[in-house]
Amino acid sequence: MKIEIKSLGDIDKAAKEFLAANEGKRHFAFYGSMGAGKTTFIKAVCEQLGTTDIVSSPSFAIINEYASAAGRIFHFDFYRIKNLEEAYNLGYEDYFFGDEYCFVEWPEKIEDIMPEHFTTVKITATGDDSRIVEF
Repeated sequence: MKIEIKSLGDIDKAAKEFLAANEGKRHFAFYGSMGAGKTTFIKAVCEQLGTTDIVSSPSFAIINEYASAAGRIFHFDFYRIKNLEEAYNLGYEDYFFGDEYCFVEWPEKIEDIMPEHFTTVKITATGDDSRIVEF
């Protein structure tokens, strides 16, 4: 499926549509170039799930946890990971095979251990504020 975001004003509607199209799914791998809008889109999805926590890139912490009306949300950013050992040390299995929401940015950095049950999401910038979200 494909969702077009023409401006930042469309992002909440796009996040709602994304969740409706993926009802029952909780594990997502987000692909896209630097600046494509992965974190911005994840923030909008988290807000639709009812979080009141501040959603930000976990690029230095590697993982952020948010509380929401839908349960806990785990947000990973593996951009700065140097090797798979770092993912092993996080105890990734507990998150990746759990029942909570799990959003992973830069999954290509840990491709060898990414489970097949994750829904692949590709975000492509098509202009200054416009994006295509494919899943």
